[in-house]
Amino acid sequence: MIQKPSSSFEFITLMASLMAVTALSIDALLPALDVIGISLSTESLVENQLIITMIFLGLGIGPLLFGPISDSLGRKPVVYLGFFIFLIASFICVASESLTWMLIGRILQGIGLSAPRTISIAIIRDQYQGDPMARIMSFVTVVFLLVPIIAPAAGKLVLDYANWQGIFYMQLFCSGLVAVWFWRRQKETLSPENKRPLALRDYKHGLMEVLGQPVTMGYTMISGLVFGAFMVYLSGSQQIFHEHYDLKEEFPMIFALLSIAIGIAIFINGHLVMRFGMKRIVSIALYGFFGVSLISFVLYYQSPNPTIEWLLFFFSLQFFAIGFLFGNLRALAMQPMGHIAGMAAAITGFISTLMALPLSTFIGHYISAYVWPVFLGFTICGGVSIVLMHWIHSATKDRSSND
Repeated sequence: MIQKPSSSFEFITLMASLMAVTALSIDALLPALDVIGISLSTESLVENQLIITMIFLGLGIGPLLFGPISDSLGRKPVVYLGFFIFLIASFICVASESLTWMLIGRILQGIGLSAPRTISIAIIRDQYQGDPMARIMSFVTVVFLLVPIIAPAAGKLVLDYANWQGIFYMQLFCSGLVAVWFWRRQKETLSPENKRPLALRDYKHGLMEVLGQPVTMGYTMISGLVFGAFMVYLSGSQQIFHEHYDLKEEFPMIFALLSIAIGIAIFINGHLVMRFGMKRIVSIALYGFFGVSLISFVLYYQSPNPTIEWLLFFFSLQFFAIGFLFGNLRALAMQPMGHIAGMAAAITGFISTLMALPLSTFIGHYISAYVWPVFLGFTICGGVSIVLMHWIHSATKDRSSND
């Protein structure tokens, strides 16, 4: 018998776990990138980065399929389908003997994982909206961030005692536990009156509605820029700390400490958002993100790499700012889209990923010798985000005055 989660704590933890399977599939592989590269005969460290970034391509494509289906059939069947695709894709990765097959498997993994990742947001939106939704999203993300804190260490532990294929088996085991928990404890949240027939025209109508809504589109683009900046770190962190700073053994601990900075910010956000509102918090965080990036770029442009202390200070401040942005930006983008939450989550997720992936790949090519391109990339992303934020405020005022 399917039951409703017995408390908001269980609901938050379950939604976080649906998202966390994705984080585990990304972060646990970080310590093993060089070993996997050797096994697959990759030619450069940049190719190794693709093992991380290509899963995001799948995470961007998948919601376009799963979002509308979830609006038609319900949230739960789509989550089950996603976990099944992830199972098949994981075995492709384990059996891979070339980079091509590994990337195919990683893209399929992303497509599969996009179902629980996207539908968890739709489930939250089915039951909450506005600042309360942002509050729930903040607490969900705090629990979710426990995985990035421990995943690299878990991956390294498996690598030390087994092989890189064992990391994929660990991911399968954890995803299986989450799938069973979801099946047993989460009720269907899509009400019958909100079900929409699955039709090709709905894609067009949903896309046009998202593109025509300045609030949704603006915050989605900001989310893509911030996400792109974060992906630069995520895909290049192993290279930066292993190659530039010779901190291979310390890398899991460094990654965990930096993840804590995001977690602290998100936890604080959960308490502040009800008092100050999402827009004010996003505004302050964006200016902080941009300011720290600009200072770091000016100090180290075409200079030797900064000391490890400064680099960790920079990343800590940036991730603290990002912690106030991730959940709030998604909640702000989804605010006008409650009537098509599944499709809107799919389209906005695809747009932000479509922006983030080439951005992170482009910047990642330039960190082979120096770290300062990271500072430049963060500065550009922050600056453009601020411009977009002011455009949103202006467009909103114009629309209100016309009404």
